[in-house]
Amino acid sequence: MKNLLKIAVLLLLLAGFVRCKEQKKAETPAMEIVQSPTYPILGEGQLEAYDDTFWELVSQDAPLEILAEGHEWTEGPLWVSADSMLLFTDIPRNAVYRWKEGSGTTIYLEPSGYLGENFKGQEPGANGLLLDSTGALVLCQHGERQIARMTHPLDHPQPEYEVLAATFEGKRFNSPNDAVYKSNGDLYFTDPPYGLPEQAEDPGKQLPFQGVYRLGTDGKVTLLTDEFSRPNGIAFSPDEKVLYIANSDPEKALWKAFDVNREGLLENGRLLFDATDQVPGHKGLPDGLKVDDRGNLFATGPGGVFVFSDGGRLLGRIHTGQATSNCALNEDGGYLYITADSYLLRLRLK
Repeated sequence: MKNLLKIAVLLLLLAGFVRCKEQKKAETPAMEIVQSPTYPILGEGQLEAYDDTFWELVSQDAPLEILAEGHEWTEGPLWVSADSMLLFTDIPRNAVYRWKEGSGTTIYLEPSGYLGENFKGQEPGANGLLLDSTGALVLCQHGERQIARMTHPLDHPQPEYEVLAATFEGKRFNSPNDAVYKSNGDLYFTDPPYGLPEQAEDPGKQLPFQGVYRLGTDGKVTLLTDEFSRPNGIAFSPDEKVLYIANSDPEKALWKAFDVNREGLLENGRLLFDATDQVPGHKGLPDGLKVDDRGNLFATGPGGVFVFSDGGRLLGRIHTGQATSNCALNEDGGYLYITADSYLLRLRLK
């Protein structure tokens, strides 16, 4: 009798465990994939939702538009609200391009990142673009291995630059890649080796690491961290208390978040998301990223653009079918502009 009672109790416990598992499975939202209606490249352009909140940001019928094509490698998208234009770079062509609604794409600035002749590598041009507090254009110049500011106004661009930072402790940077301003005027930027002719093995590489730096308003350069193998995209949360950094290493394809202390330094680094296992099946790596006013993070990575909530929860992914390098938001957050291989794309947001 005792044995029968024990068996009955075990059966009841097992039944409860199964019901619990079924409830948890039912409560987990199913992945939902919607085909973007007007994106013809190789039949791609899927919107992939992991959380219903994704559809609060992106409409299921939002078209993924092609605004420009035929480039070599597009990067550095920057929305300039004063002129209602988007600037973006083509790094191999060493040029910055301008796109305007109704006018299409034209060359805006050339050369953009390498001012000499006969560059031996593949990425001579500017990468990340941004505006300083005066509205001047600031460029991460691969070929010149520096951060520089265009000395002419935006409406009269000329390839003349003022160097803002080119060295750390007397050694030349690798090739500044992407940057973001803090509201106090400090500039935070990443420095992987992609602009060097032989990248990490280049004989001209002077720093033994790939750093993330801060350029203070006093002109001082501070190393914030050297833990990344390929630091790339960088962005602040809206309150500037968190800094997000992408690592574009196929063996460590991930994003990290850091707290920013009162001195503007980084602490409490933590993994936001690891996409290394998705690299073999998708084009692209963690690259550029942007944060909207609500704290949602749009981060390019394997397959397209990952969308995270302000708490770091993966909401969904915008598949482009291309290796996707970077993205930008317009002034009201109504459009997401995406640079993807040879294309400039646009997606309407809510």
